[in-house]
Amino acid sequence: MSKRGGLLIEVGVVVAIALSLIIIMPAVLSEFRLNLLGRFLSLAIAALGIDLIWGYTGLLSLGHGIFFGLGGYAIAMYLKLQVPAGELPDFMGLYGVTELPAFWQPFYSFPLTIAAVVLIPGLLAGLLGYLVFRNRLKGVYFSILTQAGTIVFFNFFNGQQKLFNGTNGLIDFTTLFGATVSDTKTQFVFYTLTVVFLAATYGICRWLTSGRFGRLLIAIRDDESRVRFSGYDPTDFKVLVFGVSGAIAGIAGAFYTIQSGSVSPRAMDIAFSIEMVIWVAVGGRASLIGAIVGTLLVNYARAFLSEQFAEIWLFFQGALFLIVVTVLPDGIVGWLRSQNIPLFKRRQLETYPALEEDAQVQHERQNIRN
Repeated sequence: MSKRGGLLIEVGVVVAIALSLIIIMPAVLSEFRLNLLGRFLSLAIAALGIDLIWGYTGLLSLGHGIFFGLGGYAIAMYLKLQVPAGELPDFMGLYGVTELPAFWQPFYSFPLTIAAVVLIPGLLAGLLGYLVFRNRLKGVYFSILTQAGTIVFFNFFNGQQKLFNGTNGLIDFTTLFGATVSDTKTQFVFYTLTVVFLAATYGICRWLTSGRFGRLLIAIRDDESRVRFSGYDPTDFKVLVFGVSGAIAGIAGAFYTIQSGSVSPRAMDIAFSIEMVIWVAVGGRASLIGAIVGTLLVNYARAFLSEQFAEIWLFFQGALFLIVVTVLPDGIVGWLRSQNIPLFKRRQLETYPALEEDAQVQHERQNIRN
């Protein structure tokens, strides 16, 4: 099968799945379950960004909740400003605020809010990436720095009662363009947009991980020193891909917020950022499909177990992760690839092997010795 033919088939499959989610799922799921699916699909958008930087570029971020939360707060600030002229968001009155803070003013504008959802997390991720990668910090040091970042942002938003309602976060959204946010029809529009953006994000990540750019990301992941010796500067590429991943997380946070009806500092908690990594690990690293599958599987399992076993469901979640890591180290999609299933085998990622395992290098060394 030609490359063009395979691409057309993939596009067709993605469109078919998206249409099924939009047309069939609302007919078979209750309003509550459909809203739950919409939230999980928005989390899958964030998982694609994690897979882009971790699975393909080798950057394990334990602080992506920062960008997710910033996107959520941006759209929430716009929704909280949907009040009569001259009035302030309800929570501000509780803390004696009499004038809207200056940095809230741009969020009266919907276009500026949408730009903020994408640009604030993306630019922050790019800036953080530049400061880290230019000093050639990577591996566990990078992970620790991103995790430390979540502590800073969590404590900041958690302590700003007058600006962001502190621990409670921004809640009780009323209207958007004159429509009630909690209305079933409005929520269906949000659900549909989530499906569309998930498909679009998959396409963007698929494009970035294909061709020369994708091979370069894989090379950075597997042997960054050799990439540098080949004349490329990995810093620029890592900053770019980390910034894109941050923007994707911001979009995911915005969709999750409008469907869940709230955003709080818990989105920036360390535990939530680690959960994102778990979703990708369960589905399978370096597999965009695996990131989506892992997110849906883990979150649905958590929802089911928390309903059936409210007191001990966390133990089940931990056991699920341990089983997947020990029995299926390459994730669910990785296991399906090993079974030579055609659909998944076609997506198998050919990585650049380490020099010590390269058969050609070993053969050359043997000839030199002889």
